[in-house]
Amino acid sequence: MSEQAQKETLGFQTEVSKLLHLMIHSLYSNPEIFLRELISNASDAADKLRFEALTHADWLSADPELKIWIDVDKEAKTITIRDNGIGMNRQEVIENLGTIARSGTSEFVNNLTGDQKKDAQLIGQFGVGFYSAFVVAQRVEVLTRRAGDEASAGVKWQSQGEGDFSVEAIEKADRGTTIILHLRPTQEEFADAYRLKNIIHKYAEHIAIPVCMREQKWTDDGKEELGDYETVNKAAALWTRPRNEITDEEYQGFYKHISHDFDNALAWNHNKVEGKLEYTSLLFVPKRAPHDLYQREGVRGLKLYVQRVFIMDDAEQFLPMYLRFIKGIVDSNDLPLNVSRELLQSGKVIDSMKSALTRRILDMLSNMAESKPEDYAVCWSQFGNVLKEGVAEDHANQDKILKLLRFASTHSGDALESVALADYVSRMKEGQEKIYYLTAENFTAASQSPHLEVFRKKGVEVLLLTERLDEWLMTHLTEFEGKQFQHIAKGDLDLGKLSSEEDKKAEEQLQEASQPLVERLQKVLADKVQAVKATQRLT
Repeated sequence: MSEQAQKETLGFQTEVSKLLHLMIHSLYSNPEIFLRELISNASDAADKLRFEALTHADWLSADPELKIWIDVDKEAKTITIRDNGIGMNRQEVIENLGTIARSGTSEFVNNLTGDQKKDAQLIGQFGVGFYSAFVVAQRVEVLTRRAGDEASAGVKWQSQGEGDFSVEAIEKADRGTTIILHLRPTQEEFADAYRLKNIIHKYAEHIAIPVCMREQKWTDDGKEELGDYETVNKAAALWTRPRNEITDEEYQGFYKHISHDFDNALAWNHNKVEGKLEYTSLLFVPKRAPHDLYQREGVRGLKLYVQRVFIMDDAEQFLPMYLRFIKGIVDSNDLPLNVSRELLQSGKVIDSMKSALTRRILDMLSNMAESKPEDYAVCWSQFGNVLKEGVAEDHANQDKILKLLRFASTHSGDALESVALADYVSRMKEGQEKIYYLTAENFTAASQSPHLEVFRKKGVEVLLLTERLDEWLMTHLTEFEGKQFQHIAKGDLDLGKLSSEEDKKAEEQLQEASQPLVERLQKVLADKVQAVKATQRLT
């Protein structure tokens, strides 16, 4: 191989250059997350090696104990993160570290707002946490070799994060990846083992493999000596531990690890099923909708493990489409280790797990709505329109979904969708037999509609539906708790027992008095209208 082929300098993809600039300016207030992201990536590399080793056992057998090692050099002002996971070849290095290797890159850039919190959230959604290294490092080196490749197939990647990077071939005796961070002068506080150990405890207790650092010892004259490597984290898959031994902070840390989210989750459910089916699930409700929530063909699903061996990301077969916002893992004892996406398409085990997980999520949302209504209001504002899809898609759970729906109404008097159908029914007037609703383009148009005149007069609540999806939704709703839905602007409006004797008498007199006019108009406009009716309403 020529010297030119051995080493080359390449420019970052345009989106990456913008991302690097954004990353440094968006995350400066919380720079320690760089370690969380790099440990998370190393953990993923170990998971991928375990999976590949199912068909290439020799890749793992030579060095079977998967670990992450972290070293600090105070004098050189460097941090080194090393793993013995799957590693990368030259092409993978260029694709993974030089480009955002997934669809939607232009959308990603277009969504950048300049708002630090929102943009940091977007970074997490696109899974590009590696670049957070440049928040603390002025130069980053990556030394890597893919499992199964020769030692001569090692690769060195290097960049200062300013527009280009270099790639060169190196000799690397062992598989895996080593990342060397040359700290910025303003971030030298991280060249401290004690500080890094605290960050590991904060963000990586849940990581399933050991994160190791050297034991710190001190001589009689106060000088630091480094001992052997010791495991800093608990190094056990979080979902395999008893629930009463896991703190809220650990659950939230695990959520951020699997979702690349910068916010905490709103709620979670950790459950172990034993018996005919055996599996463990850990499911989370995010606080914020992802950028691609309404792209039904987008990436979604749970992380799938079989007997604690990672199998795949985004296993979409375990949740219905309308719950695509849920994050989490499922670890099954009933699926084969060589399970494929094709095999997941059907089967009694998959169907049973999907049904049970769906009910569990709906129950979790219901519990949130009852015990933490403020949190559920956040959930509804982010995912309400997606939940509405379930009314048509999941007839088996339609009753559960109906109880989760929220609407604006004339009772609340504002555009906030906060009224549950059960609340509406509890406020129904004596003699009221139907749930009344009105659809409109926006809340102002709905609340000022003349159709509401008679209902305001009688003190009857009307649901005000203003989302584009609502017209479609109501075609799939027939009743709730035995009460039928009635659009107040369509068809004949029968108020039933809500009409007083005085109302009925006035209506009869109107019909009788206007009959000649109605018949005349019917003849004159016969070819232009279907029917002519007399009414006391303004519309």
